[in-house]
Amino acid sequence: MVAALELYLDVDANRRLRTLWRALEAEGIPTMGSLHQKHRPHVSLAAARTMDPVAAAGALTGLTVGRGLTLSLDFVGQFVGRVLWLGVTVTEELLAHHRVIHEHLAAGGVEVWDHYRPGRWVPHCTVSLRVPNPMMAPAIRRCLEILPLTATVTGAAIADHANDVFCPL
Repeated sequence: MVAALELYLDVDANRRLRTLWRALEAEGIPTMGSLHQKHRPHVSLAAARTMDPVAAAGALTGLTVGRGLTLSLDFVGQFVGRVLWLGVTVTEELLAHHRVIHEHLAAGGVEVWDHYRPGRWVPHCTVSLRVPNPMMAPAIRRCLEILPLTATVTGAAIADHANDVFCPL
């Protein structure tokens, strides 16, 4: 199980990322689109095994979470375990926003995984959680075809798709 504070992207970026998902699926590479039908392209600001959506939303009361941020997805990355993602170029504005969000979550008693905390977070948009090893190079090439991609954040939510939790912020 994973719960996350997700930032959602504008219509054009969303369309381009879903097109990427479909192209990869057609090549036999599982994507976030096939993991749960509820997944949509996003960048997570915080994640944990579980997250109380009421507590998290309460901790963020009064904040405009993500809306209006411009994100530049400019590179492809890979985490251990065959996780493929598109990297978001770090800006001072993005890091400052991330820091404020985490200060509020911490003050509200909301626990998150260490690798999402300020100073450790790698901003990214996950494409696939399990790219088959022989397919990694073709998957990376396919991802590079849509880059660079500029996106505007249009919404945010606390989501835990495995448990049907979706709390818009």
